Amino acid sequence: MSASQYVPQTGSNRRPIAMWMGISMLALLFIAIVVGAPIAIANGHETLGNTIYLSLRHVCHQIPERSFFIAGHQFAVCARCTGIYAGFAAATLAYPIFRSLRQTTAPARKWLFIASVPLAIDWAIEFFGVCNNTHASRSVTGAVLGAIAVFYVMPGLMDLSLRKSGSTKPPRHIPAPVIDFPTESAPSDYSAPHRRI
Repeated sequence: MSASQYVPQTGSNRRPIAMWMGISMLALLFIAIVVGAPIAIANGHETLGNTIYLSLRHVCHQIPERSFFIAGHQFAVCARCTGIYAGFAAATLAYPIFRSLRQTTAPARKWLFIASVPLAIDWAIEFFGVCNNTHASRSVTGAVLGAIAVFYVMPGLMDLSLRKSGSTKPPRHIPAPVIDFPTESAPSDYSAPHRRI
């Protein structure tokens, strides 16, 4: 890494830390909701559990044969979605270990496409009848994609947290003053050898 790419780890601005902590808490809360829905129903809180299932139906097919179960009830999302969200939560928690919270540039997009290849292969082998995938293969390939996605989402959020509050306009560019130098120059000492010291 060159000196121009160095991002200092210290500073008085705590907004990136607050942003990271907030996203980490939301990611963990979402995992708790996914696992909490079946637990809520198993403990007699059917209204709460069914509300979670109905809410998450918009983001997942919730097919029982493709979902993990706990306490006799399926998770609120399928095994693949569970892996994506779990991978995202784990990578969010570990994010400061790998990158500065003040880093606002995302990695090259090719890594996101590479991370999606195992998931695509796992989906394709069952779709085309090659063989049946498993809960483990669905969740692991989902977790890989979810974890890598963090490194594309967090830089944008860190950039938002580092912006000055109360100002939505970018700073105005002030052009440098133009200095009008005279066109005539003084004679060179090389043109007059007798003036050389």
